[in-house]
Amino acid sequence: MLQKEDCGLIVVDVQGSLARIVQQSDLVIENTKKLIQCCKLLSIPIIWLEQNPKGLGATVPELSELMGESIVNEKVHFNALFEQPIKEVIKATDKKRWLVVGIEAHVCVYQTVLGLLNENYKVDVVSDCISSRLQSNIDLALLNMRESGASITSLEMCVFEMMKSAKINNFREILSVIK
Repeated sequence: MLQKEDCGLIVVDVQGSLARIVQQSDLVIENTKKLIQCCKLLSIPIIWLEQNPKGLGATVPELSELMGESIVNEKVHFNALFEQPIKEVIKATDKKRWLVVGIEAHVCVYQTVLGLLNENYKVDVVSDCISSRLQSNIDLALLNMRESGASITSLEMCVFEMMKSAKINNFREILSVIK
């Protein structure tokens, strides 16, 4: 079971025109937005990644406006953990389990998930918050990530799991975000 005290969220490369042409783009962006809002309400740290933003463009405004003063962690490697500064940011949170969302599922999400698993983190891929240009690549990425040791979850599944109960202080506020 997910414990909010042990979790962080990594948002992988939801950038530029690519973010608009992946499968179910609007739904993935909206679900990712909801997950970011819920994580903020649950005091879960969020690490924001961008792959070569000079070439691919910035994170889509729907998400970047939520990130406020957060630092964008730029990368050139598809596996974010090959970037020493990002690896240090992840380690500094002292979280042992990571929710991972973003694009493309079969490239940067997949390789970052494998990087996290290789560093002995537990990983939960939020399936309705990832995408690629082709559905077949999403399916293959989910299969390979699961076979490599990642758990597969969904927006509502992980949020309710982290809340544990309707007695949580900001339950109604979180519920209004995800419903």
